[in-house]
Amino acid sequence: FPCRQLISSVKMLSVFKNIPTHMDYKGQKLAEQIFQGIILISAVIGFVYGLIIQQFGWTVYIVLAGFAVSCLLTLPPWPMYRRNPLPWQPVAPEASGEPTPKPQDNTKRKKHK
Repeated sequence: FPCRQLISSVKMLSVFKNIPTHMDYKGQKLAEQIFQGIILISAVIGFVYGLIIQQFGWTVYIVLAGFAVSCLLTLPPWPMYRRNPLPWQPVAPEASGEPTPKPQDNTKRKKHK
């Protein structure tokens, strides 16, 4: 029975490997702008509403609700954040088994006194 449990848990983990976890740079910028915009709007709405009804607790609740909505919209790597992937260079094969030597820096360095 332990083998069946192990196989089923491996199958479950393979499902998680298919979930994309990356976000490109433009997607990160968009997520940051959305996050800041939602926080700002919820803070203004919360402040005005709390001021009108004279309850600071409602201000906190509205800001926390805005925070929760912004986390839901910006933390998962939604497809709108993965529209501009970076083109990676292919791996260059090594010609021999020896590592290539690093270039030497021949510039004179000043000694600190």
